[in-house]
Amino acid sequence: MKTRRVLPLLIAMIGLYRGLAAPQTIQASRRAFTKTGKTLRATVENGKNNAKTVSQNLAAKNAKLEAAASSGSIWSIPKDHPFAFQLFVATAKTAAADLMVQMVAEGKTLSEVDWKRNGIFVVFGCAYLGGFQWWIMVNKYRQWFPTMDRFAKLSFADKLKDKAGILDAGRMVLFDLFVHLPFMYFPTYYTVKEFVGGKSWNPADWVKDGVGKYANNIQDDLAAMVKLWGPSDCIQFILPLHLRMPFRHIVSFFWTAYVSFTRGAIEPAGVPLPTK
Repeated sequence: MKTRRVLPLLIAMIGLYRGLAAPQTIQASRRAFTKTGKTLRATVENGKNNAKTVSQNLAAKNAKLEAAASSGSIWSIPKDHPFAFQLFVATAKTAAADLMVQMVAEGKTLSEVDWKRNGIFVVFGCAYLGGFQWWIMVNKYRQWFPTMDRFAKLSFADKLKDKAGILDAGRMVLFDLFVHLPFMYFPTYYTVKEFVGGKSWNPADWVKDGVGKYANNIQDDLAAMVKLWGPSDCIQFILPLHLRMPFRHIVSFFWTAYVSFTRGAIEPAGVPLPTK
């Protein structure tokens, strides 16, 4: 009898307890669910940020690799190392042009090559064409003709619209033809020729004999140079800076071969045309 009375009482107490505890349980569940949702969103955002960071890092690494590959390319050497490149080209092409003429056009064997004559081209090609011409046509021209760098970077269509740049380019051509060639280039060439091929060890004799031969041949020399280098200069001074000297040396190769073939032999009484 007592058991029958106690059992309903226990059931009633359990029901009352569950009724009282339900709101707290629901609230706790809601808080846990909200916290879990925030954690999941934070995890997703972190994942997105990490993926973005990884993507940016990969893009930066790829850009560096591409830049390194580009800078390591042989085609980038003229732009990355313009002075060293054109110095090598100036020396090699003058010596190669004379050697080609002696062995191909004149039919000499390697043992018959006039190496003293070839030495004129080596010394002059390195010291003057590679060194001095770079100094005057890049360093000094940049000071004397202030639009040179800006003009060189423009497209050909934009160059046609740049009156100041065209005017400076024209001045560079005139300076080359009427100041540099007659008063710097030619006297130096003839002096170097006497230094290499002459019999005297006195520098004053090199200058005296060289300038004397230049004076005897000045009309023909200047006429020949203007005919070739006038049009060539008009092209050279609109090219990008890193291509100007290599272009000049390419034209010079054919001029050097011509000079070597016609007037290259060292003769005491001869007056050879200069190479350029």
